[in-house]
Amino acid sequence: MPSPRWLLSLLLAACAPPASDGAAEQDAVALRIIDAHVHTYFTGQPDSASGIPDTRAAFLAALEAAGAVGAVAHTRPGGEGWADVSDRGVIHCLGVAARVDSAAVADGLASGRFRCLKIWLGYEQQYAYDPAYEPAYRLAERFDVPVVFHTGDTSSSTAKLKYADPLTHDEVAVDHPNVTFVIAHAGYPWIESAAEVAYKNPNVFIEASAFAVGSLDSEPNGWVDEYVVRPIAWIFGYIEDPSKMMFGSDWPLVDIAEYAAAYRRAIPREHWQAVFHDNAARVFGIP
Repeated sequence: MPSPRWLLSLLLAACAPPASDGAAEQDAVALRIIDAHVHTYFTGQPDSASGIPDTRAAFLAALEAAGAVGAVAHTRPGGEGWADVSDRGVIHCLGVAARVDSAAVADGLASGRFRCLKIWLGYEQQYAYDPAYEPAYRLAERFDVPVVFHTGDTSSSTAKLKYADPLTHDEVAVDHPNVTFVIAHAGYPWIESAAEVAYKNPNVFIEASAFAVGSLDSEPNGWVDEYVVRPIAWIFGYIEDPSKMMFGSDWPLVDIAEYAAAYRRAIPREHWQAVFHDNAARVFGIP
């Protein structure tokens, strides 16, 4: 017999996003947000994909405009691009290379400079379950920090998509039950696989950042509904657990406030507090 989860998935896929109302807008203004996916390299130049100025001032302005009280910054392998914005509740994930430098990772985690690990699957051309990553998983368990996987589409033509398929994370989650894993970008466009891995495994969480790049307000009518709002609503409905999903934007690829507005349309208002704040605070240990 089909499960209620299966029926809910069909209903969410068929229904248009709910229209906003005055009460929802008031709640949005009061909502405190933690953005689980930003970058703080601050090149000083407009981002090549979005045109958003990649500067500290622009980032802080974006946080304020969105009502964000914290964020998780994903840092390149080796830790390049470090920028201390901890006074705004920003923590950093340390990028892990294809061959893990265990001493450097342990030092970064022990010092508190980094509070999570990031593996760029697809860019790094090996699967999540490759034995080369085992030292990273052991250190994540030792220091009780989450591991974030890049999944889905990439911004590089030299990356290989087969390594970024979120279905491959199931094996890692099963083999490392004491490690918390986060599927970044919800595997987009493989959202069904990502949602199933998060649904099935108690130690896997998900965020749906960067379903769009650039200005959402400039997209044609209906585009944001079709390619951002409906997919996020489908993921949330399929997982059936409001504690599993987090908000992420991938700034500076997209404006945080614009993306949060689309995200809110996908998530039932009674779960905004969990999805936009509480889940990320718990998973990443943000006070």
